Amino acid sequence: MSLSRRGLLAAGGAVGALAAGASPTAAHSGRGRVRTGFDRLAADGYAQLSGQRVGLVTNPTGITRDVRHIVDVMHADERVNLVAVFGPEHGFRGTAQAGGSEGRYDDPATGLPVYDTYLKSGQPLADIFTASGVETIVFDIQDAGARFYTYIWTLYDCMQAAALAGKRFVVLDRPNPVTGRAALGPVLDKAFATFVGREPIAQAHGMTVTELARLFNDEFLTKPVELETVRMSGWRRSDFFDDTGLPWVPPSPNMPTPQTALVYSGTCLFEGTNLSEGRGTTRPFELLGAEGIDSRWAQAANAPELPGVRFREAYFAPTFSKFQGKTIGGVQLHIHDRTSYDPVRTGIALLVTAKRTWSGFAWRPDNWIDKLTGSANVRTMIDAGAGTDEVVGAWQGELAAFRAVRKGYLRY
Repeated sequence: MSLSRRGLLAAGGAVGALAAGASPTAAHSGRGRVRTGFDRLAADGYAQLSGQRVGLVTNPTGITRDVRHIVDVMHADERVNLVAVFGPEHGFRGTAQAGGSEGRYDDPATGLPVYDTYLKSGQPLADIFTASGVETIVFDIQDAGARFYTYIWTLYDCMQAAALAGKRFVVLDRPNPVTGRAALGPVLDKAFATFVGREPIAQAHGMTVTELARLFNDEFLTKPVELETVRMSGWRRSDFFDDTGLPWVPPSPNMPTPQTALVYSGTCLFEGTNLSEGRGTTRPFELLGAEGIDSRWAQAANAPELPGVRFREAYFAPTFSKFQGKTIGGVQLHIHDRTSYDPVRTGIALLVTAKRTWSGFAWRPDNWIDKLTGSANVRTMIDAGAGTDEVVGAWQGELAAFRAVRKGYLRY
C-alpha cells in the first residue's frame, strides 16, 4: 500500500487529533479526557463534510491535541475539500493586535485564500462567502466566556451571512474555559448593540460555542441558517480549562492564559475607564491601575471580602496602551478559590472602590462602559453613589429571564 505525502500528513494529524487520553499520566490524573468537536469530526472521517467545498472560520486556537493547526491538517487530508479560510479579529494566523485583522491574502503554508471577516456582517459578508465558492462553512475558535469577546459575534455574523448566501454552517465545539456552570452579570439592552454585544445575552454567558450557535439560530436570527454542530465528549460544565487536558493557545494577544479568561468577564470593564486594564503587561486584566493610585484602592477592594479573591497593592509600567512606559499604581487580583469567585461582581466592586478612592477616576468619554455592560445602568448607578450590591441587584430580573432561555440550549 502506498500513501501520498498529503495522505501521510493527514494520518499524522488524525493521530494527533485522536490522542485524547492516550498518555498514562493523563489517564492517571483524570485529564486528557476531553475530545473537541474537531477531534470527533476527524474520528468520523470528516463524514459531515463529504462532497462539500469547505471554508473554515478559525484562528490560532483551532488546533489538534498535538498543537497542529486544523487548517494544515484538513488541507493535507484527501477526504476534505478545504478551499478557503476566514479570519476574525487578530487574524487567522494571529498576527494582528486588538482592533486589527490580517486582510485578504494567500496563506503561505497551504496556498489557501484567506478572507477577512473582521467588522464585516450581513450582505457584504455573505458576498465574501459567495465569492469564495464554499458550500459549507465550518467554525472552530476557542471562546473566553464573555459577551464582549468578539469571536462569538464573528460566529453570529457568519451564521447570519451564511443564511443570506444559502450556505450550510457547521460549528465545532471547544470548552468554555471558565466553566459552563452559570450565567452572570447584566443582559445586553439591544439599544446598545455593537460588535462587543449583538444580542441580549449575559455578560458571562456560561455556554459553549455550539450552545450559543443554537441559541442564536433559534432566538435571534431572522433567517436561520442550515446549522449542524459537533459536540465535545468528556467535558463537564464544572470543568475549568486545566481540567480538560487540552493545550491552551492564547485566543488573542491579551488573553495569554486560562487565568486571564477567569477574570476577563469582570475586569475588561476597565476598558471603559481611564485606568489601565493591564494591557502592555504580562498580566493583562489581572493588573489594573493609573497614575496617582496608591494602597487605598487595594484596602477598599479587600474590605468586603469578596468570595474567592484578594487584591494586592501593585505597581507596574505598561509597555503599550494606556500609560505606556509610566510606572502606575493599582491592584493585582489573586484568586484563591475559583469555584466561589464571581468575576462580574468583582469587576463591579473594583469600579465602585476605584471611583471612591481615586479622585482622578473617569469613564471613557465615548461611554464605552455602556457597550461593555450592555446599558447605561452600571455607569449611572455608580455615578449616583450606588454600592456593589445595589448595582448587582439591579440586573437580577433580566439575568433570571436569560437563564431560563439559556437552560433550553445546554447540551452538557
